[in-house]
Amino acid sequence: MLRQSSRSRAVLTGAAVLTLAATLAACGGSDGGKGNTSSADGTPAATADTGTPGTAGTTAAGTPAGEQPTPANGKVLMPTGPAANLTKVRDTGAGPIMMTKVTGAKSGVTGQVWVWLPPEYNDPKFAKTGFPVLTLYAGGQSNGYNTWTDNQLPIQEEDEQLVKQGKAHPFIMIMPVQNFNSDEKNALDCSDIPGQPKMGTWMAEDIPAWVRANFRTLQGRDSWGIMGASTGGFCSAKLALQYPNVYKAAVPIDGYFIPDSGLWKGHDAEKAANNPNLLITQGKADVKMYVTAGGANGYEKEVVKSWVAKAVPPLTIQYYEQPGGKHLTSDFKKMIPDTLQWLTANLAGPASD
Repeated sequence: MLRQSSRSRAVLTGAAVLTLAATLAACGGSDGGKGNTSSADGTPAATADTGTPGTAGTTAAGTPAGEQPTPANGKVLMPTGPAANLTKVRDTGAGPIMMTKVTGAKSGVTGQVWVWLPPEYNDPKFAKTGFPVLTLYAGGQSNGYNTWTDNQLPIQEEDEQLVKQGKAHPFIMIMPVQNFNSDEKNALDCSDIPGQPKMGTWMAEDIPAWVRANFRTLQGRDSWGIMGASTGGFCSAKLALQYPNVYKAAVPIDGYFIPDSGLWKGHDAEKAANNPNLLITQGKADVKMYVTAGGANGYEKEVVKSWVAKAVPPLTIQYYEQPGGKHLTSDFKKMIPDTLQWLTANLAGPASD
């Protein structure tokens, strides 16, 4: 759901034009994490069944595109173990979604993580192939769920179809929880808030280490992406800016950019260090972003545009405005094909030694 708070956003062009401060809170949340979302004014709105995911339209330069990445160096990182105990929680048209609990060696945090492996991963022909990794963060409070595992956001089936068409990489998809209670006013903000579970460390250090220990990946960051909608958009923007050594590309869909948890009270310096509205101005993150806003939401557009306008190189951002888009899961769904193709254009794909 969208909740109002003191968050600002911005817009990209390569050079900062004008900065607009706005207050926004965006949660593509749902009923129990899976049902209804909210409209821009915060009132509940039923998620529409839009059928087959559509293409989200084109950017000013045409279809989403990005500079082709340097090919992977061919050095596959084979799993080192110990192997996680994965339990199947749902079948999709593109294979099962598995779940386990990951305890981070650095953070000490234990949380649920869902995993989807593309069909190619278990094909004997690819037994020596390393795969790119896409981490997905949810809208809402994401306590015990992640909406990217839900059939409302069928990113796994869409990826399989795009792979068959030669338009997308077969991504390993990693979908963690973000909180351990449902109190959105005191969320963990995907950060290491003093006195709270070290969620930032768990997400950006422990989970990647766990993925490398369990699955065939590739050396370096060129095959690692991060994406999320609404609250997940905040998380994907923040973590990419803070950990450019981990992530090469990020896609914040209809996100917000100022941390607003009540747990930051008394910790202003730490809050500033985790504020994407400040991180974007520091010129420290050599990452690529595809940042979106719903075209039907004037407030959201202004917030996103003003944030993007603050971008400082080497960060590069491509801004996309979804025609008629609202802050709804049904509209996030329509963004899936374009975002997967943009990530494919900006991340290295599968490779073998």
